[in-house]
Amino acid sequence: MSGGVLVLAATPIGDPRDAAPRLADELRLADVVAAEDTRRLRRLCEALDVNPTGRVLSYHEHNEAQRTDELVELLREGARVVVVTDAGMPSVSDPGYRLVSAAVGIDVRVTCVPGPSAVLMALAVSGLPVDRFCFEGFLPRRAGERARALAALAGEPRTLVLFEAPHRLARTLAAMEEAFGPDRRAVVCRELTKTYEEVRRGSLTELVAWASDGVRGEVTLVVAGASGPVADLESQLEGIRERVHEGERLKDVCADVAAATGLSKKALYDAAVGRP
Repeated sequence: MSGGVLVLAATPIGDPRDAAPRLADELRLADVVAAEDTRRLRRLCEALDVNPTGRVLSYHEHNEAQRTDELVELLREGARVVVVTDAGMPSVSDPGYRLVSAAVGIDVRVTCVPGPSAVLMALAVSGLPVDRFCFEGFLPRRAGERARALAALAGEPRTLVLFEAPHRLARTLAAMEEAFGPDRRAVVCRELTKTYEEVRRGSLTELVAWASDGVRGEVTLVVAGASGPVADLESQLEGIRERVHEGERLKDVCADVAAATGLSKKALYDAAVGRP
């Protein structure tokens, strides 16, 4: 095993008092600190009263590929490299996965400093079942791709956890309402651990109306799993295309299939025409 050590260090998702005591020690002792945002790291270090003595490098989505090679070389040379992102655990919908994969590939020890998790906190406060869940990260931004992703999840029985940008929340909730039905229960967790923390529970229809005026802050979504079998979108496409090939109008066919399966007519149409 190589002499270097890669440390994935979880950072607070809001309140800096939630930082694990080990986080300050790791930042202090690191040979290199790779930070998603060096300005945020500086503010965190001030809150923790710690002064990193090693090199501080930026490590974000725009330079991750290039900088990974540099960090791997430092690990080969025996450096202790600590990775921090803006909030939560590196590599979970944040930079870090490439470096972990590369470090494992050269037999470098990989460890982590545990800490706050928006996923687990949102689940815990949601009031929805938490015995089985799946994390979907961010949905695709394009409407057609998002509709197809949600259609594929419509029959998922486990509780779903997702991240979403506040300016896209209303559109995402509306797409979920279309794909999952208006009565599916969901929870919007906003600004967790921060001053204006808010947990809004309701049906998708209720949450769409609430979000229509705009929402601010970091958002984690928790959505109840399907309570019964739901048809899979992909399994319907071949039949739709055959009927269209035989002369039926696509809109009419999609309306038929939507009524029979509970799938979204719009999602079926978008998938059938390959709309992005």
